[in-house]
Amino acid sequence: MSEPAARRRVVITGIGALSPNGLGREAFWSATRAGRSGIRRITAFDPAELPVQIAGELPGFDPAPWIKAKDTEHVPRVVTLAVAAAGEALADAALPVESMDLAARREIGIILGTGGGALAFTELQYQRYFNAQVRKASVYSIPSSTPGTLSSEVSMWYGLKGMSHVISTGCTSSTDALGYAALSIAAGRLPIYVAGGVDAPLAPGIMAGFCMMRVLTPAWNAAPERASRPFSADRSGFVLAEGAWLFVLEEREHARARGARIYAEVAGYGSTCDAYHRVRLDESGEEPARAMGLACADAGLGIGDIQYINCHGTSTELNDRIETRAIKRFLGARAAEVPASSTKSLVGHPQGASGALGVAATVLGMRDGVLPPTINLDRADPECDLDYVPNTARAKSIDVALCNCIGFGSKNSALVIRRSPE
Repeated sequence: MSEPAARRRVVITGIGALSPNGLGREAFWSATRAGRSGIRRITAFDPAELPVQIAGELPGFDPAPWIKAKDTEHVPRVVTLAVAAAGEALADAALPVESMDLAARREIGIILGTGGGALAFTELQYQRYFNAQVRKASVYSIPSSTPGTLSSEVSMWYGLKGMSHVISTGCTSSTDALGYAALSIAAGRLPIYVAGGVDAPLAPGIMAGFCMMRVLTPAWNAAPERASRPFSADRSGFVLAEGAWLFVLEEREHARARGARIYAEVAGYGSTCDAYHRVRLDESGEEPARAMGLACADAGLGIGDIQYINCHGTSTELNDRIETRAIKRFLGARAAEVPASSTKSLVGHPQGASGALGVAATVLGMRDGVLPPTINLDRADPECDLDYVPNTARAKSIDVALCNCIGFGSKNSALVIRRSPE
């Protein structure tokens, strides 16, 4: 391997968002800053036999523009979400890939984070097989169910020839995808990546599995918008969600040379593992705190520079309590003065796309001088005693934020996002 050049800076020049509370970047952000929930009763299938009948489901997403008619039965929903969000991000970044020459398209890579990928599509194929409907099963059941095909589908749709990878590390998948893309750009491998997270886990079997684990809240079927309650004393589990939040990451001088609008800089990335349990978190919060510290150090910043934290904030009793503890370990005496919020209160838990969701809300908040709220925080758990920007967005201009993510398998990842001077 050749000697690496000086580390390059990485900026965000495009954002695409398909969220339960808004289709499209600005619709998502408008609903988020207004505190509007996107959680509703499931319509993708009849949930009547399940104890949990609500989810963060995309309202009226039409896959038709993003899928060829002949591929309708062969392409998973997660693919159409990724293709659509990537298209919005590329357009936002003013990258007309359809008219680019081969050399230019070879310089754009894709790194997507997903927890379940095409699991809902795979479930449907098994359902057809075991119900004597094998002739209805897709001839592409194997390649379309393979996780790595997700990024390939996006590459093929836009004709992008750079590396095309999928990162699947549970709930931290999209944080890690963004981190890996930033590291690759910083090392001079490619100047541009489409990176972020996408998940579409709303299917009967997947929902039933989460219900068996008792991690979903069964208490709010009659009032879905109240169900996701991070840090609240009466929280009783998370709300499963789907969505896609993708970004164009670009080497800063490359972006400047073409006159691109720059949202923010991905300044630091850190990741650790508790090595503790397949679903539970270590009570100490030590490793999530260390991941935050590593991201901060990678950015060349100190804890005194952090002005806002976008939390993982799932709305489970365990996560919210231990994440609060981890933030206190990380920030020390500053913990009480740094605002932190959970965007999952508005859209639910989109699994591997969680980190990208938080980054999107943070970056758009930086743009407009607004901290996104944690809604449904009526009475905080005494062990969750930080400033979570309760219920209403807050006007505040910030220059440095940290986006935190915690996942199954004891994984912890964090990104530092910095306002980038034009």
